[in-house]
Amino acid sequence: MDRAPGLSVRLKLTLSYAGFLMLAGVLLLAVVWVFLLRYVPDRAVLVNPDPNASGISRGVFPVRSNLLHVFAPRAAAALAFLLVIGLVGGWLLAGRMLAPLTRITDATRMAATGSLAHRIRLPGRRDEFRQLADDFDAMLAQLEAHVAEQQRFAANASHELRTPLAITQTLLDVARKDPSRDDGELADRLHAVNARAIDLTEALLLLSRTDQRSFARERVDLSLIAEEATETLLPLAERRGVTIETSGDTTPTIGSHALLLQLSTNLVHNAIVHNLPEQGSVWVTTSVRSKGVALTVENTGETLAPPLVSTLAEPFRRGTERIRTDHAGVGLGLAIVKSIAQGHDGTLTLTPRAAGGLCVAVQLPAAPPHRRGTCRTPGTASD
Repeated sequence: MDRAPGLSVRLKLTLSYAGFLMLAGVLLLAVVWVFLLRYVPDRAVLVNPDPNASGISRGVFPVRSNLLHVFAPRAAAALAFLLVIGLVGGWLLAGRMLAPLTRITDATRMAATGSLAHRIRLPGRRDEFRQLADDFDAMLAQLEAHVAEQQRFAANASHELRTPLAITQTLLDVARKDPSRDDGELADRLHAVNARAIDLTEALLLLSRTDQRSFARERVDLSLIAEEATETLLPLAERRGVTIETSGDTTPTIGSHALLLQLSTNLVHNAIVHNLPEQGSVWVTTSVRSKGVALTVENTGETLAPPLVSTLAEPFRRGTERIRTDHAGVGLGLAIVKSIAQGHDGTLTLTPRAAGGLCVAVQLPAAPPHRRGTCRTPGTASD
């Protein structure tokens, strides 16, 4: 927004310093003048002995009128000196005090041009300017990481969306060159590719929705939601030879039932798919903690390295090194879980199990207790 030019902060501080110094000087001179008026008499008798005269001559002379003529010019000179000292000293002092603000302004302009790698790194002890510079550096670091993450996400999303389109084009080109090819097989493959593209698009829309926190909130029980997700995925677990155990307490929280159900479904689905080939296990537990409620999903599986586990919640990252299976998903499962958890002011923690597999814990704020009201019969008076 365009604004009219005004005085700089340095000039304002300079004028403020000079004005304060002038005010202090005027008050000091006023005190001196009052002191002189109180203790200096209006008139004085001057005795002038004359050795040639037979006696001593006396005279009365005004003192205060002469004092004013002597005091006023010197007071004006002192005020002029204070004005010069105030302007020069205030300008230098304001420049020194505002030097950190100049560095912060330069860093802000560089960030506005797209250079997010610059840091202020203001030296010295902690004060208001140092705190502002440190907070600005932290903001730049978060912003740079967020922009880099968005760029990686856009590149990965473009790649993932381009893959089914390329496969579809290849299938159509093959069918055009080979008219005798079975149309049923072509239709089945196109249907599978199209279904995958639809799943990916819906996952991207869900991820965008949770990032914007554009959903209604209500009181829900996380344990019931986890049981619902588990019952839905029981057929998949049975086909893959995985047993699921659920346990836990009532865990009330505030959020979207649909999104929390998606969160639970993604966690249980990942635990089933990324498991042992035979006789795998999944444990789904809900608990009440001091800072909220938690949903924990553990599964058996291959031993995972901590560096790999730390990247599993990034979009389009798979523990199978991007190898697709019939239930591999689109690579957004844990990314959606993380986004839903953050949208509900919660956290996502991934921990590799020593015996193999993964432990995923989602912690959400607990719902406030119900307020019980007092029912009164109409017409009765309260105590």
